[in-house]
Amino acid sequence: MTRPKRMPGEKPLFWIGSSKDDLLAFPETVKDDIGTALSVAQFGGKHPHTKPWKGEGPGVFEVVEDHRGHTFRAVYTVRFEVAVYVLHAFQKKSPSGIKTARKDVELIGRRLNEARADYEVRYGKEKK
Repeated sequence: MTRPKRMPGEKPLFWIGSSKDDLLAFPETVKDDIGTALSVAQFGGKHPHTKPWKGEGPGVFEVVEDHRGHTFRAVYTVRFEVAVYVLHAFQKKSPSGIKTARKDVELIGRRLNEARADYEVRYGKEKK
């Protein structure tokens, strides 16, 4: 899933919390598809299965993959100039129909703050 050396123009990919372990527990085809979408994001593109994540503002996206009647998601941010952060990977099991469970939404918000703090440690404060 990761290459030892980055290609020219490729932003590094960082994982927040358990997002990498959670993604690795997905079915193989889902992992492959989400991995491809994250790779596209690292080069500044947007994969066709990616859409804006509502609630955290611009620069936060989700990749949605369906597999055998189940929906899997990975939420990431490209909000930072030189890095991509994966915030959460989960299987959609909302008790309220199409809405994402509140615990997942809140977790993404917390992890976005963790990503911001990590980015500032690695690269300094972001320019506004």
